[in-house]
Amino acid sequence: MLYSLTVMDSGKLPPPLLQRLLATLPADPRVIVGPGIGRDAAAIDIGGGRALVAAADPVTFAQDRIGSYAVYVNANDVACLGARPAWFLATVLLPAGADEAEAEAIFEQIGTACRELGVIPVGGHIEVTAAVEHTVVAGTMLGEVEIGSLVQPANARPGDHLLLTKQIAIEGTALLARDHAELLRGHGVAAGVIESAARLLDEPGIGVVPDALAAVRAGPPHAMHDPTEGGLATALLELAEAAGLRARVRLNDIPVLDETRAVCAALDADPLGLLASGALLVAVAAERCDATLAAVREAGIQAACIGDLVSGQGAAIMDSGIETPLTAFARDELARILDTVA
Repeated sequence: MLYSLTVMDSGKLPPPLLQRLLATLPADPRVIVGPGIGRDAAAIDIGGGRALVAAADPVTFAQDRIGSYAVYVNANDVACLGARPAWFLATVLLPAGADEAEAEAIFEQIGTACRELGVIPVGGHIEVTAAVEHTVVAGTMLGEVEIGSLVQPANARPGDHLLLTKQIAIEGTALLARDHAELLRGHGVAAGVIESAARLLDEPGIGVVPDALAAVRAGPPHAMHDPTEGGLATALLELAEAAGLRARVRLNDIPVLDETRAVCAALDADPLGLLASGALLVAVAAERCDATLAAVREAGIQAACIGDLVSGQGAAIMDSGIETPLTAFARDELARILDTVA
């Protein structure tokens, strides 16, 4: 077999390549939700009418709180299938020269985040290795759910309304402010905006477990997706592809943080393509839209209806009655920005 020598940029694999790789994997009749674009986690029939939900994600950003970060991003993915996160494993790779205090801090962060979510750490691996230049934490989160309550990515339907919790782009904006404040100052972003943006990692934070569980209590929804790399735009395309549908969103209804607008304007970036953990995309039947919005808001979480799903493929932006194809971001805006200043 001949392999392409195309050099890839940092970020997610190109979708055609990912699809080609996934197509080579074997199938198992017990797997209810397997790997695929727009699928945050897997679901496995474990008998008794229950499914084990499993998600795995590495973290390389937010070095000062990488342990807690790893817990939350993996918990988000499990919650997107309607399950409550329950057990966590972590593989921690420390660079050569790391000291004991760093290992202790990561363990403390993992423990604290797990307690906050009611999750039990059950194993993993930790080592010091020259294979990494900075710490990497690869997490695996497990949860359980009744099969009848499983929220499957392929179950979104034409006519469903699309809801978005909180605002975009919490994660990307916070990381730029926390780790690259000097870059933002150099592009004229006010000190107060940078300070406010940095606090977003704590309030509202990047977790969406409460968002997802509130949406499930109201319905449950037909599908949920966690916008991460590539921002809301990529999440919309992935959710639509998982269901074989077309997403349409109203540009003016997408809630964007003031800090995100300021940072993106200064760096000539698009908020729709910026790392967006902390928001949750939910597809619900039109007649359940108001009830789901009410349930999420009753949990103290902001939510808005931003569009719908229709027959077709891809995604589009509706602006002043004009529909235009949604830009597909080959890589996250955060990665693109950081590469230009490296």
